[in-house]
Amino acid sequence: MTGPLLETKLYVPRRRRGLVARPRLSERLNRGAASNLTLVSAPAGFGKTTLLTEWLDHSKYSAAWVSLDQADNHAISFWSYVIAALQTVEPHIGTNAAALLQSPQPAPIEAVLTILLKELSAISSDIVLVLDDYHLVDARDIQDGMAFLLDHLPSRLHLVIASRSDPAL
Repeated sequence: MTGPLLETKLYVPRRRRGLVARPRLSERLNRGAASNLTLVSAPAGFGKTTLLTEWLDHSKYSAAWVSLDQADNHAISFWSYVIAALQTVEPHIGTNAAALLQSPQPAPIEAVLTILLKELSAISSDIVLVLDDYHLVDARDIQDGMAFLLDHLPSRLHLVIASRSDPAL
């Protein structure tokens, strides 16, 4: 089981003043939103988070955001944060899946994700789920769960991964 969630990890970072606009990159993100997954991969300090914050500030999408850290390299913690982030946009999403994660004998991740995906398929507006600092997550069971999620992603959900390295998906 995981402890209480740190809500500040679910906030879209504030947009900083005085930044140079990057319309070319924002346009590429707009085009990429038509697919299931967008990967923003660059070394530390290249402005991945800043770019995504600026893009979301000007986009039509509702944003669910998770700022990942090393502690999220455990499946229950990771998926609990993903569900909590989605609930910032659609509060009813993932309630049953979250309960399965928190049970004394957690269900297999594919079962949890199947329930979550069923609920996500009923959403009526487009949601962008951003997983920031994804390079900190390398657990095999999380990667397998992400592959399952991507294989079955509903059309209204778009996943954005920001990472210092390409993920092993």
